[in-house]
Amino acid sequence: MATARLHDGSIIDVTVLGSPGNPAILLPVGAGILEGARADEIRAWGADPNLGHTLATALATAGLRVIAADYETHLTDRPKRRTLTAAALAEDLLAIADAGGASRFAYYGYSWLALAGLQLAVRTDRLTALAMGGYPPLGGPYEGMLAVTRVAHRMALNPPKPIGEPTAGDWDSVPFTRTPDQTGQYVTMYESLQGFDERAALAGLTMPRLAFAGGKDTIAYGSQWDDLVVDIAGPLIANRDELTARGWTVQIVPGADHMAAMQSDRVLPILLPWLTAGLPGGATAN
Repeated sequence: MATARLHDGSIIDVTVLGSPGNPAILLPVGAGILEGARADEIRAWGADPNLGHTLATALATAGLRVIAADYETHLTDRPKRRTLTAAALAEDLLAIADAGGASRFAYYGYSWLALAGLQLAVRTDRLTALAMGGYPPLGGPYEGMLAVTRVAHRMALNPPKPIGEPTAGDWDSVPFTRTPDQTGQYVTMYESLQGFDERAALAGLTMPRLAFAGGKDTIAYGSQWDDLVVDIAGPLIANRDELTARGWTVQIVPGADHMAAMQSDRVLPILLPWLTAGLPGGATAN
């Protein structure tokens, strides 16, 4: 297994699947099977702990060379409280691509990892395609997510008791187990993104670009989270015509919320045909 050295000097494992001659795609998620307490915690939030494995194997089977690294888990285990800026995100992703032997590569990320892909795209000319799920490239909730991460940091300093039984999608019902360093790094990240000029950034992008989200992707946090609301679908729908005119492919997943739209049965039918059509020579090229 390859390894990459990230901006703070820490090391992350990198998995490469597929033929070396195939077009490369970077996935900032783990490609292995996850079990045990961490898998149970992920399920408690309504997510699939083995989503990365499913996506990576499907894309590799379709003729892509997949470079995968579990970046979010790495940040959980080795938080970067003071240094996780937008520029550091891009630096880390390029280091992972380098470890996978890809001078040119596509990128797919979901939620804040989609945001990371946009920050990568505006800082390098190495991307062959950019796919963003669950985060709008125009009208992104940068202020809202800064507010959410600040509340999370406050809760890490003084963890509240869960309200009721754990229920997927109910943020107040799941035990809060994050540490101040783990939450603080995301405060640093979103602080670095305040004032980000989306339209200026998008004007410089020419590679194939995809953005999708669930039609019901509006995240309502509970009372312990100051009743914050983060709208993902609204800005994507409102700016669909402008994004399309700028060369983006925009898709809305009917009836899906944030968690539902990230599942493999929703993502792969969108991502695979788009990659096949958009990458030079198609996804099965050598």
